Amino acid sequence: MFSGVSNLVNRGHQKLNGRVVLMRKNVLDINEITGAQSAGGIISSGIGIIGGAIGTTVDTLTSFLGRSVALKLISATSADSSGKGKVGKQTFLEGVVTSLPTLGAGQSAFDIHFEWDSDMGVPGAFYIENFMQVEFYLVSLTLEDVPNEGTIHFPCNSWVYNSKLYKSDRIFFANKTYLPSDMPAPLKKYREEELVVLRGDGTGERKEHERIYDYDVYNDLGNPDSNARLARPVLGGNPDLPYPRRGRTGRKPSKKDPKSESRSDQVYLPRDEAFGHLKSSDFLGYILKSASQSVIPQLQAALPFGQSEFNSFEDVRGLYTGGIKLPTNILSDLSPIPLFKELFRTDGEQALKFVEPLIIKVDKSAWMSDEEFAREMIAGLNPHVIKILKEFPPQSKLDKSKYGDNTSTITKQQVEASLGGVSVDEAISNNKLFILDHHDPLFPYLSKINQTTTKAYATRTILFLQNDGTLKPVAIELSKPNPQGDSYGPISTVYTPTKEAVEGYIWQLAKAYVVVNDSCYHQLVSHWLNTHAVVEPFIIATNRHLSVVHPIYKLLLPHYRDTMNINALARNVLVNAEGIIESTFLWGGYSLEMSAVVYKDWKLTEQALPNDLLKRGVAVEDSSSPHGVRLLIEDYPYANDGLEIWGAIKSWVEEYVSFYYKSDAAIAQDPELQAFWKELVEVGHGDKKNETWWPKMQTRAELVQTCSTLIWIASALHAAVNFGQYPYGGYILNRPTLSRQFMPEKGSKEYDNLAKNPEKVFLNTITGKKETLTDLTIIEVLSRHASDEQYLGMRADGDNWTADTAPIEAFKRFGRNLVEIEQKLMQRNNDERLRNRYGPAQMPYTLLYPSSEEGLTFRGIPNSISI
Repeated sequence: MFSGVSNLVNRGHQKLNGRVVLMRKNVLDINEITGAQSAGGIISSGIGIIGGAIGTTVDTLTSFLGRSVALKLISATSADSSGKGKVGKQTFLEGVVTSLPTLGAGQSAFDIHFEWDSDMGVPGAFYIENFMQVEFYLVSLTLEDVPNEGTIHFPCNSWVYNSKLYKSDRIFFANKTYLPSDMPAPLKKYREEELVVLRGDGTGERKEHERIYDYDVYNDLGNPDSNARLARPVLGGNPDLPYPRRGRTGRKPSKKDPKSESRSDQVYLPRDEAFGHLKSSDFLGYILKSASQSVIPQLQAALPFGQSEFNSFEDVRGLYTGGIKLPTNILSDLSPIPLFKELFRTDGEQALKFVEPLIIKVDKSAWMSDEEFAREMIAGLNPHVIKILKEFPPQSKLDKSKYGDNTSTITKQQVEASLGGVSVDEAISNNKLFILDHHDPLFPYLSKINQTTTKAYATRTILFLQNDGTLKPVAIELSKPNPQGDSYGPISTVYTPTKEAVEGYIWQLAKAYVVVNDSCYHQLVSHWLNTHAVVEPFIIATNRHLSVVHPIYKLLLPHYRDTMNINALARNVLVNAEGIIESTFLWGGYSLEMSAVVYKDWKLTEQALPNDLLKRGVAVEDSSSPHGVRLLIEDYPYANDGLEIWGAIKSWVEEYVSFYYKSDAAIAQDPELQAFWKELVEVGHGDKKNETWWPKMQTRAELVQTCSTLIWIASALHAAVNFGQYPYGGYILNRPTLSRQFMPEKGSKEYDNLAKNPEKVFLNTITGKKETLTDLTIIEVLSRHASDEQYLGMRADGDNWTADTAPIEAFKRFGRNLVEIEQKLMQRNNDERLRNRYGPAQMPYTLLYPSSEEGLTFRGIPNSISI
């Protein structure tokens, strides 16, 4: 609480000295990339999402002086006749501070002096007005030597536009942290009014300068006004296609489909969700957009006639050695863009070269082994889908009246042939059989998918846990629709491991069909839906109902950075109609629609790592084990490392929550928290509002578990499924994204070709050359860390995010805990007994190491979903 007021009174008129830190708009422009606009216009359309990030107004430091920027302090202890804190006199920025050790890169500091009468009490907030035409990014205000208070810090981190654009003055609060009931009375109305501003009124098209957070359904994926084939169903607000809500933009309806929103390059974001970056290499999102719209089409067009397919595995590896010869005009377009210059490693031979992926760094053919195929289910890109197999044969939950009998056709005899004398029943009772099941989500869409140029199967893969701790695939079932109709059930074929002649190549193809399905599920469900999409409603609800001084707002804020920004970009170029995902992944035009079907089974409570492991049956409850669960696959790198991170997160959150909430009653009596939770459930995830599993948010335990789960999703879970995309998937043979023809059958021409040239048949089956170029270009960007990345255990605002010492010390302990965990994970990777940690590819599992450097590192847990 503010103190020393009685001593401050009777001192009369005084001046309070302050320092304002801000960042000029032109500092945050993409200076290197701006120069590239003349080079073919590659980037000019890539920046539109943040609305005017490249400006023509030169906002020099001197332009902030004079009467350009005005501030007024607001009292936290002395109220006017209306009960609101008294407002001090207007004052302006003064001289530029030329030397300040605490300044961050690109930041500028200004002196300011406030006239502050003694009866005004202690400042707790301030108004700011910008009279310039150009906006700036306000970092902070610090007041020094406030009587009996010392230093008061006001963290701001917000864009401030010309004051005429706002209906009410911009306000910022000191870094004191308050539950609503503890807020100083003179500041309560200011707190409430600011939340009203952030909620808006739900009408009209949003403008660039606004900070309004509101909800909408996913009705902006298609573009029916451009072409009927680009129409897409609305996701959300529909029991058949439920979905988390996205941020509302208020764009006009499509002319040809009033339920859909019209598209444009300018996508509204609450302005502070689109914070700029200092280096062009940090604009990964915008480079992603330019890559999809300009660079990739040029690369594909540059492929020589007749060379649209790979001819051999060596041909694929040539992407990383000899490269692809490119016309000089394309290279001149790319070279001004620092990231592309690095990505493609252009040299004197004018060749495009991709970075060699880690999966083939040591052994070029390890990816083909059964052990590596299975290992990547527990230490690869999609390590949280594999389940225990408890009934045989595997069953289906699909409606038999629509899809017939989808019970697996895999027999015990087929499985037992690879169990070394163990029966299926014994293996099941001893928790030795597991399944990677990509059948039910895919089968209802197979008939539609197979009418396109792609040819797909629903797949089931059964795996046996061997005595050495590794998994062995023992059977793969490929199922396709019955030509007579879906209601007749699937036509299924089962394949078992063999290395003999043609049948060995058939087994290799069977594994490829499995990986194609796993790649699609990873990209659309594990990555997009289960991290990006499900977190956005939390961001919206938090900003609409939790004040910036609320402890839970401060806890969650670092885990929201850039997420709405990258999601809006993804809806524009990645998951939109005929965007990157639809063009390069098997699910094609049904991609987001199929993820909506999977969302029907999504439960927030099951996203907590221990609960996820229990749900999938790969762990059992065990109070004597760390984190309360015992893994049935003891050497399970994702789970082992993840549980360490989960435990650290939960311990930090427990300590933090207990500092501010002294009882369960305080949770129930917190009006902001209750409003946040009610709206999140009923609106943000409104299609699931009637689910009984939602926490009631009446106890500290529920709040701790919910916040821990959200932080886990935004940080560690996203890191686990994102930053391995290029290391694993950069070699398209290891992680193909498409299947273009069915399995060759005995007696067919394709079967004969398989005997003559198995590599060519394999390459003609999976992702083609053009799609591979697209895929590699995009996933290398997605797999990188920016130079200004904030990792778990770090905060961009240092120790100034709260004035409370105990939470700051608890956060530092959290950081130290993560450092110790990283050392423990490194030691595990040096233990040769743990074969799943490195596998045949000699590729240690490092995705959950908390720290990282900039670039393509295959490690590091950022605080938030920023790419």
